[in-house]
Amino acid sequence: MTVADVEANLEASSQGETTTYSQSDGIVGLLAKLRASIMFSSYQSGLLYMLGYTAAGGAHLHQTAVAKPMGIWVEDENAFTLSAGYQILRFKNGLEPHERVNQQFDACYVPRVTHFTGELDAHDIGIGRDGQPIFINTRFNCLATTDPRHSFRELWRPPFISALVDEDRCHLNGLAMDNGEPAYVTAVSRSDTIDGWRDRRDNGGVVIDVRSGKIICEGLSMPHSPRLHNGELWLLNSGTGELGVVEGAAKGKGKFVPRVFCPGFARGLAIQDGFAFVGLSKPRYKRFEGLALDQRLIEADSEPWCGIQIIDLAKGICAEWFRIDGAVKEIFDVAVIQGHACPMSIGPDAPELIKFVTHAG
Repeated sequence: MTVADVEANLEASSQGETTTYSQSDGIVGLLAKLRASIMFSSYQSGLLYMLGYTAAGGAHLHQTAVAKPMGIWVEDENAFTLSAGYQILRFKNGLEPHERVNQQFDACYVPRVTHFTGELDAHDIGIGRDGQPIFINTRFNCLATTDPRHSFRELWRPPFISALVDEDRCHLNGLAMDNGEPAYVTAVSRSDTIDGWRDRRDNGGVVIDVRSGKIICEGLSMPHSPRLHNGELWLLNSGTGELGVVEGAAKGKGKFVPRVFCPGFARGLAIQDGFAFVGLSKPRYKRFEGLALDQRLIEADSEPWCGIQIIDLAKGICAEWFRIDGAVKEIFDVAVIQGHACPMSIGPDAPELIKFVTHAG
């Protein structure tokens, strides 16, 4: 079984700017200890990345071309769902435990179910109890699912959004799932006018309890990636570069308490075995200038990162890291794949998909 691999250091922009990668000395050892690999998306580069390790003990980065990859939901070690451009894609690993692609890859994820939604600017995504996708429909300010006839079916919208309209009013973006149900969402503001969120980036961000419709935390700066873990609601306060928790979220009124400062526009979060995998992007200054993150970076005498920082939550420090420099400057989501050391995927438009044939039984 052979599939062409994509090499790591490639020309990643039309201007020919080279993208380079570097990592901490211990990242391979940590992934091996966790029996895990990392997946992350970059809509800016149009690539879905899988960072794993080889039998020889080196890191390996596999890249798959996907139109505007955004939110990732890992169902189990053999399946994940991706919101991407105008599609919702459900990938399945086609390999048996003993099989390898190119004598190296121990998982090969291919798109088996595709929902064509049109351009909804879908962000975070999850899978409901009924097995159907639930995603943030940012363009229409709502939580949505797929529909056999239409582009989407609305499931819920924030109480402050007065109508289902094709206007990104509050920039709804993040989704925390809880046992197959949407629990919390994040929005950059509570604006009810088109593009109103852009004027509230500094401190207009909110966390909303989907079940009650109540705002449980406010005063945030472009919050993203809410995640429930061990009874706590974690999120990234992107405009300040902080990873933290919303204390009191379960009681209906919480306060964001930062735990760690990360040097970049923090977006994309996965928590596994006491470690937080945080995606970092370089701020787009024409759109995001004036955020508190700028001053924090000046005070730390640091430049903004693009890449992944792995935070030891017990110690509150960056334990390991993977850094991207050059043409790729933005990451949206981060996920952890357990049980596979060196995974790969095949994109929906890749010619290799035609030749990759497997069978059940």
